[in-house]
Amino acid sequence: MAQDVSAAPVEEKHGLRRVVGVWLLFAFIVGDTLGAGIYTLVGTMALDVGGVIWLPLLIALVVALLTAGTYAELITKYPHAGGAARYVERAFGIPFVSFLVGFLMMASGITTAAALANAFAGDYLATLVDLPAAPMAVAFILVLTLINLRGVRESLGANMVAAMIEVSGLVLIIVIAAIVFGGGGGDPSRLVEFAPDVPPLQGAFAATIIAFFSFLGFEAAANMAEEVKNPSHAYPRALFGAILTAAVVYLLIAIGAVIVVPPADLAESTGPLLEVVTASGLPVPGWLFSIIALIAIANGALLFMVMASRVGYGLGEAGLLPRAFRRVLPKRRTPWVSIVVVAAVTILLTLLGDVATLAETTVLLLLLVFLSANVSVLVLKKDRVEHPHFSVPRVVPILAIIASIVLLTQQTGPVWLGTLVYLAVGSVLFVVARARRKHEMRTERIDVIPPSTAPAPSESPAAPRSDDDRAR
Repeated sequence: MAQDVSAAPVEEKHGLRRVVGVWLLFAFIVGDTLGAGIYTLVGTMALDVGGVIWLPLLIALVVALLTAGTYAELITKYPHAGGAARYVERAFGIPFVSFLVGFLMMASGITTAAALANAFAGDYLATLVDLPAAPMAVAFILVLTLINLRGVRESLGANMVAAMIEVSGLVLIIVIAAIVFGGGGGDPSRLVEFAPDVPPLQGAFAATIIAFFSFLGFEAAANMAEEVKNPSHAYPRALFGAILTAAVVYLLIAIGAVIVVPPADLAESTGPLLEVVTASGLPVPGWLFSIIALIAIANGALLFMVMASRVGYGLGEAGLLPRAFRRVLPKRRTPWVSIVVVAAVTILLTLLGDVATLAETTVLLLLLVFLSANVSVLVLKKDRVEHPHFSVPRVVPILAIIASIVLLTQQTGPVWLGTLVYLAVGSVLFVVARARRKHEMRTERIDVIPPSTAPAPSESPAAPRSDDDRAR
């Protein structure tokens, strides 16, 4: 992979403020990745592959790195909010296809946030307080929405604090596992034992889908492009560094958890890492670890809501969603309409869905998005831009396309059905938005006085209509 970052960064002409540097972006991606995926889904992977959890994690890492290479090139080449939707539009020039890609990206962020809201209100919270799950999930989303409205600096500032806390929880699990193993406890032989009732290959593919969910987060960075300083310098370093950091932590967690706790016990728990704390026999309060897990889940949900709202803003800028999505708060410069819409839909899905179904749906949605991005980068290789950008060999997106197709074939019927519903809703929204846009254009043409009826120079013409008057 080659990179040229010698020239000056792309200048900001309008829109959002460029306030995010390398380390803040790195924290954004790490915080988005090291969240509920590892805190809640280790048990699900153990159900599929037994103690060989490390295998699907390695496969998912390879797939993530391949697609991350594509995103690094596209983000630094076209550093604007909107992500994959803009790339597809530039590659193929078909508004409907680019809208669907952007809509699926936005939907994936919303679906993930809804899954994490349910996870937040689940067993980890139940160890601290006995409150109804649904109201707590809704309250959780509303609090995150207020943070999002405050601005990206505040959102990412909260992310940095939360990321340190959640990483400390994962480090705690690694240390606990090391102490148990060093003291002669645990059973490392479990690391090569597959689940007895699941064929190894079938289990590996199923677990890879779940493991891939744990790596999701790097794609969210594409939609922060318009708020990053010197994207050509910041993105490749933050992106690959964050993914590799997450991978190391995930592998250590998976190995440690299997050594300390039998895979069957992990598979039966909705708080598998809490099982590690309990089984270790060490003086670590379960309530303390539950708080850490809740912070990790909250951090991931916040960042996915930030991402989804920025996708909505980007689609509004591209004219693929109503103009209202372009509206930003005068002082905060945050896309408040998009943020409110994201919050409302997230609450709805939280009340209708469950963690597992929403997580699987997220993976399918993003695999379709990644597939479109990988195809687009091949088409756009011939496109030249004036500023420096990251570049990957053609073989990288080709391998990523193959990997995405393989994982798509492993999805279940119900998850595909949910995705088709998303596509249908997106299609309807696109048709409605385009019809309204055409109506507005016709109205504006009617308002214009034809040259043949223009007043003579000696006459006193009416005052020209302002943009606000036309909008009314």
